[in-house]
Amino acid sequence: MEATPKIAKDIMTKPLVFVDGLDTVHEAIRQMKTAKVDALIVNKRDEKDAYAIITVNDIIKKVYNKDLNPKDVNVYEIMTKPVITIPAELNVRYIPRLFFRAHIRIAPVEQNGEYLGIISISSLIHNGIY
Repeated sequence: MEATPKIAKDIMTKPLVFVDGLDTVHEAIRQMKTAKVDALIVNKRDEKDAYAIITVNDIIKKVYNKDLNPKDVNVYEIMTKPVITIPAELNVRYIPRLFFRAHIRIAPVEQNGEYLGIISISSLIHNGIY
């Protein structure tokens, strides 16, 4: 008997941590450290707005590599918007292809407009893609 293929929500990690776009990158780093996460979801400004994401990679590339002070840069200045999401029911074998084609390393898992968790390149291996 063949095992049921894993789907995105089977390998996602929690918690999802949200941040405001007007917060400084310094505040975002503090939240990442406290929650031990590599990405934060940036809240919508209003109901018609889209979510965004800020990752450790964004901070390194767009703040530290440019010798900017994290206290002087707001999250909205370096976030990626709109965030690319992974459907909760997507077979895990398609996630690496999505990441490669979209040039991303991490994305939230979404079901019916709600964010359930997050998947990163490393969590694909750690949480059992194979």
